[in-house]
Amino acid sequence: MPKIVRLHRLGGPEELRLEDAAPEMPQAGEVRIRVQAIGLNNSEAQLRRGDYPMLKASLPCRIGRECAGIVDAIAPDVESIGLGDLVSTIPAFDIQRNGVYGDWCVVPAAAVVRVPAHLDRIEAAAVWQQYLTAYGPLVEYGRADGRHTVLITAGASSVGLGAIQMAKTLGCKVIATTRSGGKAEIIRRAGADHVIVTERDKLVPSVLDATGGRGFDFALDPIAGPGLANLVDAAANSATIFLYGQLATEATPFPLVTVMRKGLSIRGYTLWEITLDPQKRERAVRFIFDGLDARRLRPIVDRIFDLSDIVAAHRYLESGQQAGKIVVKTESRTP
Repeated sequence: MPKIVRLHRLGGPEELRLEDAAPEMPQAGEVRIRVQAIGLNNSEAQLRRGDYPMLKASLPCRIGRECAGIVDAIAPDVESIGLGDLVSTIPAFDIQRNGVYGDWCVVPAAAVVRVPAHLDRIEAAAVWQQYLTAYGPLVEYGRADGRHTVLITAGASSVGLGAIQMAKTLGCKVIATTRSGGKAEIIRRAGADHVIVTERDKLVPSVLDATGGRGFDFALDPIAGPGLANLVDAAANSATIFLYGQLATEATPFPLVTVMRKGLSIRGYTLWEITLDPQKRERAVRFIFDGLDARRLRPIVDRIFDLSDIVAAHRYLESGQQAGKIVVKTESRTP
């Protein structure tokens, strides 16, 4: 019997239950995917714990946004995708109903794209969350180019590494941070010009030194919390700080005076701004596909788990040890 992961109550990784579930038929506008690989995201661990700020779980529910696999059923009204297509999912649907953790999932056809021929299933499951998160601040809104310096915090995360790659394709100078010196080399290999190890380096003087005293033009930050004050101090005049997460457990004080003095923009951002807008989504997908085809963008996978080890995979996700994407493969994966 095929398996899916279902969440019945909030809590630790052990609350992820692997259950028998016969595949459901897609409804209007949907396709069913025989899942071969699943990309994990921190927001899914937050949802599981009950501290995801963007969504409260309605239990019991499914979970998961990113997967790659084979389309094995389509609704009669779907023409964009065919049976047997190798596809991956764009995060643009209700993960509690259409969650992808499991051997199968049913998702909107509008959130499905064919996988480029040079990507394997594991890489294909690690594309969209990271690059779409970076695309909005850097391309759609920031129009970043060779004139700009970009600061990327949590640089060894999948989004951080994807943002580094994307910023470099745009010609930007990139500064990235990591707590651990052990992750500095993988950040450099991803393209960062400067790496700040926050357990030993002070952020503000390090950024100012790397920019000749000017500061950064754009920052992508998933942490928030008290560290926002340091970002503000390290920013150039008229810079924009994009906050796309809330990993910090402390409150986020607003440094009003420095923000006013420098004329800064501090902007909340989620990838839903891109994925739920058909025109923006189309532009983003085209840009990312071009980068993948040219090998300028290449997902970095840290570790692969089996679906039967989904609890261990989430424990590893929460450990902070990874540098890049954690991927879970299913029994239906083929070579």
